[in-house]
Amino acid sequence: MGDFEDQWEDEEVGDDDEGEVHIEPNSDDEDEAMEVEQDVDEEPTAKTYIPGQELEEGEELVVDNSTYEMLHSMDVEWPCLSFDILRDNLGADRKHFPHTTNMVAGTQAERRKDNKIYVMKVSQLHRTKTDDDDEEDDNDEDLDEDPILEHKAIAHDGGVNRIRAMHLTEKHIVATWAETNKVHIWDITPHVNSLDSTTPPPPGARPLFSIDRHRDEGFAMDWSPVHAGKLLTGANDKQIFFTQANSAGTFTTDALPFTGHKGSVEDIQWSPYGEDTFVSASSDQTIRVWDLRQSRKKGPMLTVKAHDSDVNVLSWNRTNQQLLASGSDSGVFSIWDLRVLASAKDPSQIAPAASFEWHTKPITSIEWAPHDVSVLAVSGADDQLTLWDLSLERDAEEQGTMLTGPDDVEVKVPAQLLFIHQGQKQIKETHWHRQIPGMLVSTAETGFNLFKTINS
Repeated sequence: MGDFEDQWEDEEVGDDDEGEVHIEPNSDDEDEAMEVEQDVDEEPTAKTYIPGQELEEGEELVVDNSTYEMLHSMDVEWPCLSFDILRDNLGADRKHFPHTTNMVAGTQAERRKDNKIYVMKVSQLHRTKTDDDDEEDDNDEDLDEDPILEHKAIAHDGGVNRIRAMHLTEKHIVATWAETNKVHIWDITPHVNSLDSTTPPPPGARPLFSIDRHRDEGFAMDWSPVHAGKLLTGANDKQIFFTQANSAGTFTTDALPFTGHKGSVEDIQWSPYGEDTFVSASSDQTIRVWDLRQSRKKGPMLTVKAHDSDVNVLSWNRTNQQLLASGSDSGVFSIWDLRVLASAKDPSQIAPAASFEWHTKPITSIEWAPHDVSVLAVSGADDQLTLWDLSLERDAEEQGTMLTGPDDVEVKVPAQLLFIHQGQKQIKETHWHRQIPGMLVSTAETGFNLFKTINS
């Protein structure tokens, strides 16, 4: 990948390792070890690490590979702050290792002219070997091998704020939100196909269409999951534009935008259950529900003050049409019952079905699991990627705290918190793989992680 490094490595102990990690005190010097010879064979006591606590001198964080079925990392030349997982023809509900995934990502290079779209195929994603694996297991050769990375690059004018793939057609169509205030639509089908053949894609790929109606750059963008070719884009100019494919195979953008937000539009989600409904999130602290069929002059159907800070991200549950998740700049994320929103006489009195205050910095990504109605993944600027199961409740007599740290400080742990994945810096996006249940991919300033936990 040129300077896009294929730095696949087996896991090593270090401060930046991923996963549910433990504190293990280092042994002191040799002399002391000799003085306590009777304790030489004793295993050091491991403690569960809770993000935010300080390490004692001589302690280090180590990844517990036994909590992962698969864990791989990939370094990149330039940070890819947005990506999407592409549809493939390898089948749905894949559970057998090794796995293969196709992805598309956009860079944030130092110089505008150096930016690219990367079309990637990552194969030979083997199960991660742990200390519990039998050394004589006949399948050892299938464990913990380095994956294979193949890629094609497309020049992109300016950094890519967000990239999204359309999943409803045989062609691989993607849209990129550029830092140049424009949205570009691309056909990357030749580049995807070339990863499985010796035929190179044609050089000098150009956008099929560019949206230039926004007055500022943005991040909000979503393809309709039920109607091919429908695209919504929102920007810092507080406007939302609708673009759709026409019968001639080209695209057109409506001249009139959706307006009503008092701050930048941070995220957009189409309804997975209808062609005309969508929701938007804004730095004005609101979530707004819109109907594509209504006159632009009428504004949104519903406005809800969702958080006490910017609303950064949204996710509409693909299995239960009544559930919407939102993540805020304060680190709080909330779950909304859309039936309550629709029936409320006073929107100002609407409260979320649940709110969680685990993350300590802005929520950067939130996404419901496509194969489990109650599970979602949340990432934050606090370098945590957390997995949650909202169907879980703690028994009244069960203790909801953990003793952790050098002073055995009590930390309240929500019953719904399943897993904390760490090791990346400034996590920007997290996506579930639609065709491999439980597999997640995350991107950060320090590269990509591809993993599957034992409870995801």
